[in-house]
Amino acid sequence: MALSTSTFETHLREIAVETERLLSSLLEEQPLAGEVARPLHLLEAMRHAVLNGGKRLRPFLVTASAALFGGQSEAALRVGAALECLHCYSLVHDDLPAMDDDDMRRGLPTVHIAFDEATAILAGDSLLTYAFDIIAAPETALPDRAKTELVLALARAAGLGGMAGGQALDLAAERQRPDEDGIVTLQAMKTGALLRFACEAGAILSGASQTDRRQIRRFGEVIGRAFQIADDLLDLTADAATMGKATGKDAARGKATLASLKGQAWAEAELERLVSEAEALLAPYGARAAMLIEAARFVANRKS
Repeated sequence: MALSTSTFETHLREIAVETERLLSSLLEEQPLAGEVARPLHLLEAMRHAVLNGGKRLRPFLVTASAALFGGQSEAALRVGAALECLHCYSLVHDDLPAMDDDDMRRGLPTVHIAFDEATAILAGDSLLTYAFDIIAAPETALPDRAKTELVLALARAAGLGGMAGGQALDLAAERQRPDEDGIVTLQAMKTGALLRFACEAGAILSGASQTDRRQIRRFGEVIGRAFQIADDLLDLTADAATMGKATGKDAARGKATLASLKGQAWAEAELERLVSEAEALLAPYGARAAMLIEAARFVANRKS
């Protein structure tokens, strides 16, 4: 049974609200056991980075994939919040002058503009570390094995061979344009890795079979690719007010994307193909997968 777009968008907003509420409570001034103190200026910078709206797509994917495999919703919400902390750390660091040098994020000044560069670096460091804290904490009611698997999978998705490595390739692309295969690898690392983890995390925390994990992991890879192509398309066609950040920067820096390399018509056709592949991957799960299938359509058709 197909899910209506309005039902999906309502659920997406509900998860965003729940995630925002949880993140706010996780970023309170009171130190946790084992912490000495939480410096207020640093905490305010972390809150600025995290509590600024956003669709919370990655936490949504964690909760939706967990629901598909019968996982515990509260644990999924906490893992989603951990992933959002790590995602927001990457945005804080990517926005720095030494990286992408952006002044605006989600319609607000970036952290290094609202505070200063040193505070932005420390806020990112703290959010990265806190992500693993949240997963390992006793409040995340999961077996130790599941926590270990989540920590390992997130570390692999976020580090040298994942998101951070992808950012390094992205910076190198400003000096020497990669070929098509190079662009695909860069994007699978910088953007796709965390979206892939978001989907697989739901299977991990649910204790799903290896077959199910492989299937949902591939689904995550597919929508990660779709997300980046849609993003590249928006960079070519949308304005900054709609996006809440600067647009046209890839072209200005001479960076090639698949959308700029192959054209708008190709990008739109590729997005349709990727949505079809995502639907086929989840077809064995029937109506239970309706929310995730709608998420794939949302990723491909988003306007901001």
